[in-house]
Amino acid sequence: MISTTNYAALPAAPALRRLCQALAALDAINSPDWEYRYYSYNPHWGENEELLEMTDGEGDQMLVLFRPEGCVINGFLHEYDQPAKAQVTTGLPAVFADFMAGEPVASIGTTFCLWYTPAGGWQTGTVENDDDGSEDLLAIFDSQPATYAEWATEYYLDETDRRPIAPAAVAPVYQHETLTRQRVLAINEELEDWTMLAADLQEIGYPHDFS
Repeated sequence: MISTTNYAALPAAPALRRLCQALAALDAINSPDWEYRYYSYNPHWGENEELLEMTDGEGDQMLVLFRPEGCVINGFLHEYDQPAKAQVTTGLPAVFADFMAGEPVASIGTTFCLWYTPAGGWQTGTVENDDDGSEDLLAIFDSQPATYAEWATEYYLDETDRRPIAPAAVAPVYQHETLTRQRVLAINEELEDWTMLAADLQEIGYPHDFS
């Protein structure tokens, strides 16, 4: 299980960026209503900055900032104590310092932090308590389509008549293959608003062709 003490399975920043876009695209397919989405992606968050935001609607949040120098993950779980920010960011590259000290991170809070640079790979600060809940938020980054398919089936399809989401339907999205109507309907056979979905995918920066 991926966590702040076991992060070898985390993809390098370029692969994680593509995975984050895929997660946002999948959530746009599964939930046309923004209110119920877990994952959103903004490729124009700041100058040379892109951002994944995860929120579960119950107080837990995760932000992943991508820059040319690498990326940084800020995680907050409301049922866990927040360690000192200086502790979890010990050794943090200066290029990520403003993000971790500023908004929205300052208002959200921080229970764990990891960062990646090409030279250093994945790193964390001083972690004195390995029970920080990080595995709950980081599990989705294992690059396995089955992980998203299982989670989304439980979350999005509860009390619906939709068929379970198959890992085989998720896999092409993980590979950034162009989304067609056929591929979308393999994930959510009830989707009807193609104009809205096209706009969402355009905003995410995910390739699609619904012609």
